[in-house]
Amino acid sequence: MTRTARAAVLREQGAPLRIESVVVPELRPDEILVRIRGVGICHTDLTAAAGGVPIPLPAVLGHEGSGVVAEVGSSIVGLRVGDPVVIGFDSCRTCRNCRRGRPAYCSRFAPLNYSGVRPDGTSVFHDGAGKPIHGNWFGQSSFSSLVVATDRNVVRLPREVPIELAGPLGCGLATGAGTVLRVLRPESDSTIAVFGLGAVGMAAVMAAKVAGCGTIIGIDPNPRRHAPALELGATTALSPDDVDDIGRHVRRATGGGVDYAVESVGSEAVIRQAMSSLASPGVCATLGLRGGRNPITIDQTHLLSGRTLTGVIEGDATRTSSSPNSPHSGATADSPWRRSPAHFLSTNSTTPSPP
Repeated sequence: MTRTARAAVLREQGAPLRIESVVVPELRPDEILVRIRGVGICHTDLTAAAGGVPIPLPAVLGHEGSGVVAEVGSSIVGLRVGDPVVIGFDSCRTCRNCRRGRPAYCSRFAPLNYSGVRPDGTSVFHDGAGKPIHGNWFGQSSFSSLVVATDRNVVRLPREVPIELAGPLGCGLATGAGTVLRVLRPESDSTIAVFGLGAVGMAAVMAAKVAGCGTIIGIDPNPRRHAPALELGATTALSPDDVDDIGRHVRRATGGGVDYAVESVGSEAVIRQAMSSLASPGVCATLGLRGGRNPITIDQTHLLSGRTLTGVIEGDATRTSSSPNSPHSGATADSPWRRSPAHFLSTNSTTPSPP
């Protein structure tokens, strides 16, 4: 049985998305149909729409979707119609990295998340004339009212969590929180600086609070983001524009530097600032995506003093929400995760409207 959905379709890189009717085909046995109730707009979606990530066109983007299961394929177990869910990235579950619990580094990550088609080359969307429209963006393409996903990338939500706010748990919040809880794993009372207080950075701040960090410094040039960061767990919030050298300022303020830094911007300047803020030893995680190659220069002598720079994809998150270190595990009704999407939208001076 086919269905018709409304989707924001990208037909030309750099052009506005167009709201169109699309046809969703019959489900395969391992697929799940989700009716979208909320969706975030990630920087990666904007980068792809601008041409920074190669994708076939026309295409439906969006990879921070949440909604209600509308139909399940014949082989699906553990999910049923009516379940509230959040959708994350896809992974094969069979390669070496997937088997050892690192699906964000799946050997088939690119074809499963960027190719625009199912593994067999077919499309999950068509236009009225039967021509394919590429979907499966991060295993979902959630800029559509109906989404075809699989049990590899759908997680059931606690029913007390507002579905319309849960979409960013699938990427932005999972990336920031997972980086802190699963990669950096800060000790209680340790110190951390978060560079960039968008959705990813705010999630890192919240996770640092959950982890028991004693000093949490939020850094962003937009002053409207400082108060929400303080409410969500930061002990200090400041702008790099208010000091001569933000790295030196952090080192002086903390008596030698922070134990951990999260860099969510991806520019060489901010990566160098984050590295400069570290104590010896210290670890900096860089998360920001820039389209294409993004060469940076780091002082090797600085690294020799026990400092580490590591990259992180999707917060090194797994599908399950049962682990205490999972970025999804804090999605309770009274959790700060619930407030973060509204905070992020309210602190952007130019907030894009969802499609």
